[in-house]
Amino acid sequence: MARKKEKIIVKLDLPKDDTTLTKLYAILAASIFLGLACFTFWVTNSHFTTSPNGQPLFVNTVCQYDMNYIPTFADNESCSILKDEPDVLVMEPEDSWVDFKSLGQMFDVPGMDENISDVRPPQPLVATCSVTTAVPSDYSFILKDPAGVEIARYDGNSGSGDDDCYLEVINMEKGNLYQVIIISDEAVQEGSYRLEMDYFDGVPENMNNQSQWIGPEINLGGLSLRPTIFLNFFGLGFFVTFWPASFYWDRVKTKINRMEEKFPDFLRDLAEYWKGGLSMTVAVQTLATSEYGALNDEVKKMSDQLSWGVSFGDVIEMFAVRVGTPLVMRAISLISEANRAGGKISDILVTAANDSREIKFLEGERKRTISSYISVIWTSYGVFLGVIVVLAKVFIPAIAGSNSEPSSDDAAGGGQQLGNMVIRNIEPLFFLTIFYYGVTMQALGNGSMAGLMANGRFSSGMKHSGMMILMSMVCFNLIVFTPDLIGVTTLPALKPSAGTFSP
Repeated sequence: MARKKEKIIVKLDLPKDDTTLTKLYAILAASIFLGLACFTFWVTNSHFTTSPNGQPLFVNTVCQYDMNYIPTFADNESCSILKDEPDVLVMEPEDSWVDFKSLGQMFDVPGMDENISDVRPPQPLVATCSVTTAVPSDYSFILKDPAGVEIARYDGNSGSGDDDCYLEVINMEKGNLYQVIIISDEAVQEGSYRLEMDYFDGVPENMNNQSQWIGPEINLGGLSLRPTIFLNFFGLGFFVTFWPASFYWDRVKTKINRMEEKFPDFLRDLAEYWKGGLSMTVAVQTLATSEYGALNDEVKKMSDQLSWGVSFGDVIEMFAVRVGTPLVMRAISLISEANRAGGKISDILVTAANDSREIKFLEGERKRTISSYISVIWTSYGVFLGVIVVLAKVFIPAIAGSNSEPSSDDAAGGGQQLGNMVIRNIEPLFFLTIFYYGVTMQALGNGSMAGLMANGRFSSGMKHSGMMILMSMVCFNLIVFTPDLIGVTTLPALKPSAGTFSP
């Protein structure tokens, strides 16, 4: 009977090409592309590209406006990013009406100002009511215009099962002293109503009064956020361009630093094995089973290369090229020359190990000394950011509010006079813009200095800068970029204009 041949499987852990730089270049390419996109969106929405018609380049391009023609409200309605969306205004009595036969309430209806547009969209209104009586009773739910003319009426019975008390008005014109009335044949024990109206103010939902892109509003836990406000793309551009590649390269350097910290131990053990009579090849292959932390993979790779017949001198030179740091290159160069010249290599290995350990010790001392200065840089930036946020949130709105009324003595209109000095009216958004640019540029400078002081690498500096920019973006979006400061008008109310009355 023929014996089945056994298969011999040999697994070779072949050295792989180093893709570190390839990954870095790929990250840089993607980051630069996204960063340029952010900067393009920012600059086309900023005042730097404002055209004669008062609109930024982004708006004129998307809406296809003539840069010398000031668009009307009708023009804005035809553009998707400027189209005004209605807000829903609701009015209800604070307390239900009780014990009455006829009762009414006057209320005011807001609307678009006439100077915005001659043609205004309709403002539909829906009114509902609830009437409770001791015995079934006929009642009427009535809406009247400011002239007292009835515009809508519902007649129902409080005892009817299909009584829904519903009114709908196609358009409520802007005006004061509208009336909502409930009249019943029998005494009403409890009555109430609810008015819901679509309101148009002529200011597009996604744009402020200066036609600058501020983005849609997002309500998050009671906070009003506008994450796509054009200013965010200034800081986001720097963050996306530099931070991902800096973070990746800093991780690569951190891994290499951990390898360098274990390198003296490897050289010391190699010298001990040499003193014990083992050849360099056998010594490295034996050390491949030891624990050297981040250096384990490299020692294993050297052992594999030696097992394939590669000379010791070539193996350690390839190791030095893969790590590529001055510390390793210098030590390996010394060992390689000693290996070619012959002699007592163990002394050279011990000397190289001591030299490498001393250099890493000095680097650690430098890092511990510089850490206090880096803390000072971060603290100073935090203080600077805090002061700017307070100025933007408290000081600037206070000044803008104090001189918002025109002064009779100020020919230009607006402002307050203190002695011989006239304080002109200010636009809060202009100062928010300047402040945000300031903290972003400060983050770039402070972060770069922190990284260069820490380890002399620009990549580490950009990592610090990215975190500072991210911190400033969070602070400005949570605290500063509020509707009252970025130009979003306050929503008016559908509110009672006087107390109740008996028709």
